[in-house]
Amino acid sequence: MRAPDGNVRAAYARLAQWLDNTPPELLARKRHEADVLFRRLGITFAVYGEGGDTERLIPFDVIPRVLTAPEWDALSEGLVQRVKALNAFLYDVYHGREIVRAGKIPAELIDGNEQYRPEMIGVEVPGRIYTHIAGIDVVRVSADQFYVLEDNVRTPSGVSYMLENREAMMRLFPELFARNRVQPVGHYPDELLKSLRSLPPQSAADKDEPTVVVMTPGAYNSAYFEHVFLAEQMGVELVEGQDMFVEDDKVYMRTVAGPRRVDVIYRRLDDAFLDPAAFRPDSALGVKGLFEAYRKGNVTLANAVGTGVADDKSVYPFVPDMVRFYLGEEPKLANVPTYSLRKPDDLKYTLEHLPELVVKEVHGSGGYGMLVGPKSTTAEIEAFRQRIIAKPEHYIAQPTLALSTCPTFVEEGVAPRHLDLRPYLLVGKDVKLVPGGLTRVALRKGSLVVNSSQGGGTKDTWVLER
Repeated sequence: MRAPDGNVRAAYARLAQWLDNTPPELLARKRHEADVLFRRLGITFAVYGEGGDTERLIPFDVIPRVLTAPEWDALSEGLVQRVKALNAFLYDVYHGREIVRAGKIPAELIDGNEQYRPEMIGVEVPGRIYTHIAGIDVVRVSADQFYVLEDNVRTPSGVSYMLENREAMMRLFPELFARNRVQPVGHYPDELLKSLRSLPPQSAADKDEPTVVVMTPGAYNSAYFEHVFLAEQMGVELVEGQDMFVEDDKVYMRTVAGPRRVDVIYRRLDDAFLDPAAFRPDSALGVKGLFEAYRKGNVTLANAVGTGVADDKSVYPFVPDMVRFYLGEEPKLANVPTYSLRKPDDLKYTLEHLPELVVKEVHGSGGYGMLVGPKSTTAEIEAFRQRIIAKPEHYIAQPTLALSTCPTFVEEGVAPRHLDLRPYLLVGKDVKLVPGGLTRVALRKGSLVVNSSQGGGTKDTWVLER
């Protein structure tokens, strides 16, 4: 909120004044009201394997994160560029593999990747779009510098929290929206539906409104609330695998009026479980024959099968090269400097500097399987060192960034806490973003881990009008 000289940044001028005039008791009461509201609406996430109540609220902070329109415009340009390159890479991976033949990325990072799907080789997807919905995690390290922390191009989650956070803030603090001209995000479901309908399968290309469904693993999935929410907001059916069947390589859903043809499936189910005939034979969550229908161009899957190869952390260091290779442009957003521990020199440096670095599993997520060197004990560092030595190819390392902070209402009052941002990109005939995203905040003092499973919370993200 403040520049190094202590002055309030322009984006926060009205909010800072409001904070100065708002007693902590009011903020505490509003936070409680938000918790009650979220609990009543069922806005929870599941945590497995820890015992106790597996359904938890994600803590919501009542002080928003604010970006100016020019800041957002610059960030958006970089994100659009990046997702275009990622889609080009995914097409190339399953077709000519030109980037490998050009020596820009090692073949073993693709062939040895557990998310790589050889079954997708040669499959043509509508518009050559593989990742229709992308959530790109970015962190701010200075007034004019964002870094991309992670690319989520399989089944990125969290957009329902972005929308509900805005709804909650408008209910709790309507006067703030009267003082600050904040760009809306509520049209995201409409844009999502338009985007999904813009890339129907070849067999439904002449339909005015291709039939879209949201496919969920079921009520026990950690993001089930979001699956229900998005289906309701788009006005489409929420289905499980058992609700659909394949006949003559076409997909149908069961309805009270009889079978209905399905054209586009927004699937929130991992590749391995989609079709027991093509992938895991023990999957009870998928639809037998779905992949063959997909391969023959009779249904669109969003996101496409095999997109996970592009958001693996071992592939992440090569995304700037993808931008240059496929688009002929310089990247507008930088990566965090990254050491690949499959390289002997990078491994040697990392082992010598473990207390200074953040080390992550290449297939890890949710804040698990990582070491934050400056926040770890000597015993934790030494234990992690042995894991790295045993399987160095499973890890990357990065410097500990001086992440930006934002005012956050915590137990001791309003205090700075580190945060990141996940904007959501919709890729159809064109690429669209709603002005905002999911801001995740590390509620523990000094913590750099923002994941909800690790004690993080969320904030409303404001992008001001010009």
